[in-house]
Amino acid sequence: MANKKLKIRDLTLRDGQQSLFATRMKQENIDALLPLYRDAHFYIMEVWGGAVPDSVMRYLGESPWERLRACSKAMKGISLLSALSRGRNLFGYVPYPDYVLEGFYKEAIKNGLNVMRIFDALNDINNIRESIRMINELGGIADAAVCYTVDPKDEAPAPVKKKGFFARLFGGSDPAPAAPEKIFTDEYFVEKAKEMERLGAKMITLKDMAGLVNPARIFSLMPKLKQALTVPVDFHTHCTPGYGLAAVLTAIIKGVDIVDTNIWWFGGGSAAPAIELVWIFCQKLGIEVDVNMEAVANIRAKLKDARKALAAFDLNKDKWPKDFDEAYKAMPADIDAAFDAAIKAATENREQDLLDACHKIEAYFGFPKPNELVKNAEVPGGMYSNMVANLRQLNSEDVLEEAMALIPKVRRDAGLVPLVTPTSQIVGSQAVALALDRRKGAPDYTNKNNQFVALVKGEYGKTPVPVDPAFREQITGNAAETPYDVNSYRKPANPELPEFGGVKLAQNDEEYLLLQLLPAVATGFLKNKRKAEFEAAKAAAPAEAPKAEAKKEEAPKEVITGPCLKAPMGGTVIEILVKPGDKVKAGQNVLVYEAMKMENDLASDQEGVVKRILIAENDVIGTDQPLIEFE
Repeated sequence: MANKKLKIRDLTLRDGQQSLFATRMKQENIDALLPLYRDAHFYIMEVWGGAVPDSVMRYLGESPWERLRACSKAMKGISLLSALSRGRNLFGYVPYPDYVLEGFYKEAIKNGLNVMRIFDALNDINNIRESIRMINELGGIADAAVCYTVDPKDEAPAPVKKKGFFARLFGGSDPAPAAPEKIFTDEYFVEKAKEMERLGAKMITLKDMAGLVNPARIFSLMPKLKQALTVPVDFHTHCTPGYGLAAVLTAIIKGVDIVDTNIWWFGGGSAAPAIELVWIFCQKLGIEVDVNMEAVANIRAKLKDARKALAAFDLNKDKWPKDFDEAYKAMPADIDAAFDAAIKAATENREQDLLDACHKIEAYFGFPKPNELVKNAEVPGGMYSNMVANLRQLNSEDVLEEAMALIPKVRRDAGLVPLVTPTSQIVGSQAVALALDRRKGAPDYTNKNNQFVALVKGEYGKTPVPVDPAFREQITGNAAETPYDVNSYRKPANPELPEFGGVKLAQNDEEYLLLQLLPAVATGFLKNKRKAEFEAAKAAAPAEAPKAEAKKEEAPKEVITGPCLKAPMGGTVIEILVKPGDKVKAGQNVLVYEAMKMENDLASDQEGVVKRILIAENDVIGTDQPLIEFE
């Protein structure tokens, strides 16, 4: 066996909750777990980055910096703390200039971060080059991730009838066109990994965000990565389509250095495999899992309560796994034999036998069955859970299946991009918009989110396959590829807030960094924070005699009589671009709104004069809600 000791990166507090519970875990729940983590001695704990900076501000009203500091204070010197960075996109959804990246990395390392896992959604090496350099120079550990994806599953076209040259010459049908060249080969991923090591990466992660690495593929790919690299190799995958546990077992047998796992109640399903099942396999293989499993059991007991608190976001709230300790103690002989059968099948590269054994094990312990919808659409678990959560908020859950079925089309149209944040959000949001277009009988891509336009334009970098120039012209108005220009980045304003005593919106560098990263979300978060501070100061000041206020009579609401522009999808109004009296042309952008975490321009579907604006900035709007009334 190549490995006698296996290192573990625990994902429970970041990717585990992101994949299963849409990143809604509150700080109080994390604080209760951190003292128990001190005894577990995980090699690495992933606690930050990914969707955390966005979600904790957006949904929980909490500071991302406080979360990192709390983890660092509890774990300093015990486990390395890691975060996930999207390279040029950092923790957001658009490309940022180098000074924004450096500001965030510097502040993160100052606040206790050790390992920054850096990836680019397009596997464009140019988009991670500077991040690797900065992390190393600032004293962090640069972990570069190769994003795994697969070629499209298009079937070869049927042979054409007797029309072509070969048919006329020899009779019969013309031969079928050759199958498209495979893009995502083992060599593709190995070359990307080697280039990342040359740039200074101190470890390499094979990042399988959608769980699409089947065991037979990891059987061939992992040895090639180990042979080509001198730095440690980490394997990250998910269980959504049913490959995760079997692929991790195969990776361990083929010599991987580190695997990513979650603790029981946060494992399986659309998350990474549970460490407990990995531990059973390693016991049988004679490999030491470099973790204190007694401490893991203590965390497991507390995690049950943490999961209960997340019931509103739990995709499997009625289908929890069995209690591990009880199920393991009562494990029947045929399940114990299934572990042995899985090891033998993985060693001999008998994929179907391996999958059958692993699915039998997961079924016994009560983990979800493979998700065929996700498997066929080839999407990450976190993308799926976030689509469900966001569509639920928009009261549009019935669109999910149609949108999922359209994801492969949108992905191909956009240059065969791997699906990992931000491209997963961009493609997912655009697939929802496409499904809504089709429901209304509108042409495809009538509604486009701004980031999809930027992706097709070329602003996110080089796509694995070039975008069709005709499609680019349809989406962006220009057939030419246009790279991102850092000079076009506009620093967000930091206004004074007269309603809260004239204080600045962002009070320090770390708060301004949040504004640079996620302007709309951070503005709402910081305004609420300044409001709370203002009201607390006001409450502490000597009370003034209350002044009598004259009663205001509400003006009767004016009935809508003119034609209206309605919201194609629910969301939050960011900016209104017109005012009453303005003449508007059909196709002119009239407002910007956020839906599915994406900014979208909304163009008028008619020509006319604006009579009334029926919504205000920061309003939450519903699908088909009237927005603008015309004369």
